[in-house]
Amino acid sequence: MARFKYAGRDRKGAREGTINAVSKREALLKLKEEGVRVVDISEMPETLLTKEITIGNPVKLEHFVIYIRQFATLLKAGVTVVDATQILASQTESNHLKKALIAVESELREGHPLSQAVTKHKKIFVPMFVNMIRAGEVGGNLDETLERLADHFEKQHHTRQKIVSALTYPAVIGILAIGVVIFLLTTIVPTFVTMFDDLGGELPAITRFVLAASGFVQGWWWLLLLIVVLIVGGIVAIRRKKETKYYLDYALLRMPIFGKLLQKAVLARMTRTLSSLFSSSVPILQAMTIVENVVENEVIARVIRESRDSLEKGQSMTIPMEKHWAFPPLVTQMVVIGEQTGSLDSMLSKVAEFYEKEVDIGTDKLKSLIEPLMIVVLAGLVGTIVTSIMVPMFEMFNQFDKKY
Repeated sequence: MARFKYAGRDRKGAREGTINAVSKREALLKLKEEGVRVVDISEMPETLLTKEITIGNPVKLEHFVIYIRQFATLLKAGVTVVDATQILASQTESNHLKKALIAVESELREGHPLSQAVTKHKKIFVPMFVNMIRAGEVGGNLDETLERLADHFEKQHHTRQKIVSALTYPAVIGILAIGVVIFLLTTIVPTFVTMFDDLGGELPAITRFVLAASGFVQGWWWLLLLIVVLIVGGIVAIRRKKETKYYLDYALLRMPIFGKLLQKAVLARMTRTLSSLFSSSVPILQAMTIVENVVENEVIARVIRESRDSLEKGQSMTIPMEKHWAFPPLVTQMVVIGEQTGSLDSMLSKVAEFYEKEVDIGTDKLKSLIEPLMIVVLAGLVGTIVTSIMVPMFEMFNQFDKKY
């Protein structure tokens, strides 16, 4: 929300001050309701204290999809772009999207086209959305373009949710396992230390190992916490720079089991985005640039960049793809057919559908394999600790029976 400085008059005379509003129009309406006749008003520059800090896109993808779908429905029903934007601003559940739409509505009422109005909110309206809207305005089929955008983001959301659901279960079980182990090592195991000291003699190797681990966790817990913070911070720092992010993405794609699934998800997103852009008549070089920025994988992004350079030289976009291990023959062959027949958008759509189905099947298989594996790992960790405690106790009971 912006802050505006104004000067004007009310019943008491001259008046100056500041007011918070999403847009200049909203600020004027608020002041009018307060009985102020504005003479001059201007937006104040943002400071660290007033700037709203967000990470990534502040609007959830599901809210954005609903907005696009409803927008297309309203336009097909004959509602104007301005009125549709006003209606959707009052209905959306996302506060960030609501503020952006109010500002967009203000721009529209001033005579600016929708594609220009949304460019001022780059964190919410991604380049793909802006360029497809611009193409829809030129072609006079904005409602169809919005329908295509809604389909695209819905499928993207579905694929992303599949990946997240596949990775969530092992992550939760892993955190649970670590928590249980730490609890046992810091709470349960130390209570048996005195008993083992009184027992005397040499303890089994498994017991010595668990006692050493317990002592390390109790004495150096802060070091373990520091290592976790450094690892997370390091990953965040690596992802911020394209040069280092490339190696992280490369490692993820080469990772056993998960790598193939991530590769298919990235290829599905790439081909789906390209297909949507080509269907909306976005120029091919511009479309390649957009995909390069939204694919979220630097390994694939570099190949797309090389493909764009290949197109600029008058060559096929598949030449760099054919040389790279991350692009299976299915992708390159379908693209070649699309280039030769002039149906590149259709061919890419079929490739996207294929990999989206592959992701669905792959995530289901992965979950069915990981669930029992994680249970076995958790049972093994707990069983090791319990065994390390029980073995010396059995020896102590045997000695007691021999004496009495």
